[in-house]
Amino acid sequence: MELFAELLVLLLATRALGEAAERLGQPASVGELSAGILLTVAAAKFGQDLPFLDRLAASEALEYAANLGIFFLVLLAGVELDPKEIRDNSRGAFVVALGGMALPLLGGLALAWFFLPESELKQGQVLLVGVALSISAIPATVKVFTDLGLLHARVGETVISAAVFDDILGLFLLAVLLAVLQTGQVPDLATLGLLLAKVAGFFVITVALGTHVYPRVRRGLKLMQAAAMEFSALVAVALAYGFLAELLNLHWILGAFMAGLYFAPSRVGPAAYTEMKAILTALTSGILGPLFFTSIGLRVDLGTITAVPLFLSLLIAVAFFGKVVGAGLPALWAGLGRREALAVGVGMSARGAVELVVISIAYEAGLFAPPGVGGPLVAHLFSSLILMAVVTTLLTPIVLRRILPKTEG
Repeated sequence: MELFAELLVLLLATRALGEAAERLGQPASVGELSAGILLTVAAAKFGQDLPFLDRLAASEALEYAANLGIFFLVLLAGVELDPKEIRDNSRGAFVVALGGMALPLLGGLALAWFFLPESELKQGQVLLVGVALSISAIPATVKVFTDLGLLHARVGETVISAAVFDDILGLFLLAVLLAVLQTGQVPDLATLGLLLAKVAGFFVITVALGTHVYPRVRRGLKLMQAAAMEFSALVAVALAYGFLAELLNLHWILGAFMAGLYFAPSRVGPAAYTEMKAILTALTSGILGPLFFTSIGLRVDLGTITAVPLFLSLLIAVAFFGKVVGAGLPALWAGLGRREALAVGVGMSARGAVELVVISIAYEAGLFAPPGVGGPLVAHLFSSLILMAVVTTLLTPIVLRRILPKTEG
């Protein structure tokens, strides 16, 4: 009985605030994160009178739903991308992505190394901060560029393609982070080379399978005329790819991403693609994704704002301006005008699902010390990273609308 009540409250709260966020021109994930934060505040104030609220953060049902949410969020991210469009925009976008990752990554590493106290977890924590600052998100930016009629203009295509490269490079950095968590130290050149070889091998295998196997599977399933079978096949491929990633000591989300990426209309047919994308979107955006974002919000401590104000402010500044400069300058050198190059940098500054997945994985791996261990900065590191993601995501559409003029069509 309590299980259904918990899920009901969580789902109603997340969907209500997610819808409110979208009406305000923000991605739904911002509202869903806020729902978790507000429920935490409510539990602190009314927990004694309503013990039900105190149990939400520790709900096993929410934990299972959140893990499923991670799987389907990454799978959907792959499905929504078109490898052909990535290839067509790869030259300029890859340089923008590298600059947009490198500067905030280095800034985050330096900031964390200076502020975080010495401990056996410090190297992993420093790398996590750098990785979290280096990743971009595309949902908020896509919405703004669509509203402005610039999604298929050069500036819009550059941002979207560069954000895709950011996500892929971010998954590689996640593999490095997991290696640090396993060994307790940054990999040496030989270990890093082996890790790179494993990632490259994984991509070669999954690309080959995605290119040649998907069409054959699709032809076999087409005879059955059953959407349920096609959906099961897509999930089975994602699970198999995830298992392959785990065999190579990589994280399974790489498998889910690649399974989605090669589920493209050219390989499975436009009708199957449209139908599967609709099912995935409904399941992910309607239920599992909101529960994942809320589970993150439930762990956030708003006391972070007053406990470590300097660190939090610098974290947000490095995250935002690192992207503006790191991605904006390469865009300028690539031939975009000053206004468009600035828009590219701002557009790359939003954070989203992949970054939150990385933070969640680090949390589950024990990278964040429990309260009272390592001082206030370490205790508030998780909340600082989440608040940074929320603030930069809120800023992006506001600033973009001031930079870019709206065009018709």
